[in-house]
Amino acid sequence: QVQLVESGGGLVQAGGSLRLSCAASGLTFSSYHVGWFRQGPGKDRVFVAGIRRSGVGTYYSDSAKGRFTISRDSADNTVYLQMNSLTPEDTAVYSCAASDSAYIETYYKNPATYSYWGQGTQVTVSS
Repeated sequence: QVQLVESGGGLVQAGGSLRLSCAASGLTFSSYHVGWFRQGPGKDRVFVAGIRRSGVGTYYSDSAKGRFTISRDSADNTVYLQMNSLTPEDTAVYSCAASDSAYIETYYKNPATYSYWGQGTQVTVSS
């Protein structure tokens, strides 16, 4: 049974930092590209950051560039999202997802590209 479990969310003041983790079981995580998405209150789910299965290529949304860093540790089947300089606009449920698509470079922003999803972790940034 495939499971993706996010952790590390919480309440933080504006300007603060959080590191989210996405731990995988039931699949060879290193064979999958991984994306982080977020869904704010009353909003659609949107792409935040992604990393190729090789760990070499990364992708970021415009709002994440320069503030967030995605990385992966194949040894412990975990992908991380380091989030700095957080603002209230970053408040959302953050979810990780895994994809083995051969077209990830084109479709990394599309949630339909990803086969497996975690339940999400709440990030709340207070002003």
